[in-house]
Amino acid sequence: MYHYLDDKEFLHKMRALSGEIMQLLCHYLKEDYDIGANSYLVGSGAKNLIVQNGNSPVDLDYNLEIVRCEDFEDCRYLKECVRKTFNKCLREYKLHDCEDSTSSLTSKQICFENGNPTAFSIDVCITVRDTKDNYYRLIHDKTGWPYNKYFWNMAPQSKELKRKADYIKERKRWHAVREQYLKIKNHYLTQNDNNHPSFVCYVEAVNNVYNTRNQWKKGK
Repeated sequence: MYHYLDDKEFLHKMRALSGEIMQLLCHYLKEDYDIGANSYLVGSGAKNLIVQNGNSPVDLDYNLEIVRCEDFEDCRYLKECVRKTFNKCLREYKLHDCEDSTSSLTSKQICFENGNPTAFSIDVCITVRDTKDNYYRLIHDKTGWPYNKYFWNMAPQSKELKRKADYIKERKRWHAVREQYLKIKNHYLTQNDNNHPSFVCYVEAVNNVYNTRNQWKKGK
């Protein structure tokens, strides 16, 4: 069953190391390829919702937003630049090269020598933003035709979801989202339902809590 990973010392070390590597990634991209980028933590790591199934590994998700490059449409070149640079950074920390998946670059599992033995990985999604504040993810399609297509794919709109989450946080009800999220994750786990990824569970949790807001005013 899922439980929250609440080891504060481990979480701090994990975020600190990952943050250092991502800062270095942005630095080397600018230095080696004249590519400007910003990185920021997203997903469960940014929302205080990191859960663990038994002693299974966990991950931290980062968006690497490209803000300056010679050609935004040369997706293959951008992905290769980021992949090579990410590997360069990982090697500086004596870590293995990353794996190239459809929508992200993922480090091999990392373990600290002392303290919590939980393994973790760093997932890097390459993104851009247009003038209307829409986000696009860089996709490397290895199965379609022609093979090895690289393209930008618009990410699902989440402005309304963010508005609801902010509303809940402002009213100090985030603990209710944490309770709902864990309950939903374990429900789908017990049903052997693999069609509900973490983001879908998060959306469901936020909506469930937001939809009870009228009861908050009644002190329930």
